[in-house]
Amino acid sequence: MTQKVLKVGSSAAVTIPKKSLEELGLKIGDHVSVQIDRKNQVVLIEPSNKKIDKKLLDWTGKFIEQYRPALEALAKK
Repeated sequence: MTQKVLKVGSSAAVTIPKKSLEELGLKIGDHVSVQIDRKNQVVLIEPSNKKIDKKLLDWTGKFIEQYRPALEALAKK
């Protein structure tokens, strides 16, 4: 399949056909990893497996809330 490189602002984009999105299990708004193989002139696009752990996110929020004054003081140094 051949796709055209499109101008989007000062960047470029290539559309991903619906069938390809479905095969990869992707939907609009998902994050993907883009890797470049310069030697073989290949662009690899794959689903990003980096999902935020809800427990870690909650713990981090509580930590920041509890230690906010100390963290702000450290940020000023």
